[in-house]
Amino acid sequence: MNTPRSKPITFLALGDSYTIGTAVLPTERWPVLLANALKKTDPTNKSYTTQQDIVAVNGWTTRDLINGINARADLREEYDLVSLLIGVNNQFDGLPLTEYRTEFEELINRAVAFVGGDRAKVFVVSIPDYAFTGFGGGKPEISEGVCQFNEACREITERNNIPFLNITPISAQAAEDPELVATDNLHPSGKQYQRWVNEVLETRVRTILAQ
Repeated sequence: MNTPRSKPITFLALGDSYTIGTAVLPTERWPVLLANALKKTDPTNKSYTTQQDIVAVNGWTTRDLINGINARADLREEYDLVSLLIGVNNQFDGLPLTEYRTEFEELINRAVAFVGGDRAKVFVVSIPDYAFTGFGGGKPEISEGVCQFNEACREITERNNIPFLNITPISAQAAEDPELVATDNLHPSGKQYQRWVNEVLETRVRTILAQ
């Protein structure tokens, strides 16, 4: 029997182009695909519905996201679940890794505040590797740069006792499957975002919600 929660889960997704879904339909954004997956009953007989808020814009850096959160007067004081995916534009713009670390730590603290201090309700998604797109052209320096930012992201996330969900290996599969890249030749396609959900996000987020 289906046993959904008595009220919807409130979900805040913080990020950049990868969260707002640049070059894909709104229905193909990974937060939307994740919400749809959570509606399905899992083997433990639980299903969830979500009410989503997304704070994300194509091209945003960590500083832009901080400013974007500050500018949103419509956000709830507290959510059941908060995600954070940010950093690729810091890397692309050549901004210092030290700056990213400081601002990412601030964003972690903001995310935790949005769940009333319960770190178990926050999760961080790794930065995709855009070297494996037509725009990236397989350049190893792109992969090396993204790797450096992901290492900083992972270290800060895990030090704060927050789950780090690594989708970067899926983005690398675009080298063999062009359908994993959107029509702009740079961002993930809906097919890739669905793989994020199916292979990494849904199971881990269900565990978070069950706690």
